[in-house]
Amino acid sequence: MTARAEQRVRHRRRATKRRALIAGASALGLTGAAIVTTTMLSTAGAASSWPTAKGSQAVSSPIKVTGTYDGKLKKFYGSGGLGGSGQEEGQDPIFELADGAVLKNVIIGSPAADGVHCKGSCTLQNVWWLDVGEDAATFKGKSASAVYTVYGGGAKNADDKVLQFNGAGKLVVTKFQVENFGKLVRSCGNCSTQYKRTIIINDVDVTAPGKSIVGINSNYGDTAALRNVRVHGDSGKKIKTCTRFQGNNTGKEPKELGSGPDGTSCLFTAADIGYE
Repeated sequence: MTARAEQRVRHRRRATKRRALIAGASALGLTGAAIVTTTMLSTAGAASSWPTAKGSQAVSSPIKVTGTYDGKLKKFYGSGGLGGSGQEEGQDPIFELADGAVLKNVIIGSPAADGVHCKGSCTLQNVWWLDVGEDAATFKGKSASAVYTVYGGGAKNADDKVLQFNGAGKLVVTKFQVENFGKLVRSCGNCSTQYKRTIIINDVDVTAPGKSIVGINSNYGDTAALRNVRVHGDSGKKIKTCTRFQGNNTGKEPKELGSGPDGTSCLFTAADIGYE
């Protein structure tokens, strides 16, 4: 085969892979900003090795990101006013992302403060939390068309929530891994302003101990779709899959209504959850 023929074959293979990726994304409702590219696929994936930090940087006030911020796998940790690592509500983040911003190749160490805040649509690509403080990331956009994409990366040691969904729109979590956690994703149960929220969790690894994969407010029309979730170290199946709550806007603790697939709010089947 000539060099030119080999090049044509390689191009066809790449095109085929990209079409398959987009087709799979469309099947899960991943459109627009939520569709990832083959370039993103090469950077991280579920059950990939935890990275080694390439240097470190103390952060005393939030790093504000517009456009794309590539941390090049440097470790960032809180100091001064961001030196807390507890569960107190209202902490400031290490990174604050403007609408449309991208944060990639970042390791967040301890103290982690309140991790990452997204003010609108955002992409977190290959972001790792070594020791989650209050929350790893909080999504705060007010538009129903907002899309928050978490692709690759992982989080460890979260006493409660990992990904906190306070705003409106759609959250898509793909090729993520979580270990020793409370809740992987939680739609805010008692925020003063409530929204209908859509959550898609696809191709993730969950390692016990943990309490639940996702919690939603069925009374506000939330939905959560789970696909290809691998649960490790939980032979007793104690980690809840999708938990439905009666959310409120008064600040009261929301009432739990039930868990598991129901065909309306929690959209998955037993075949979508594997125990390894």
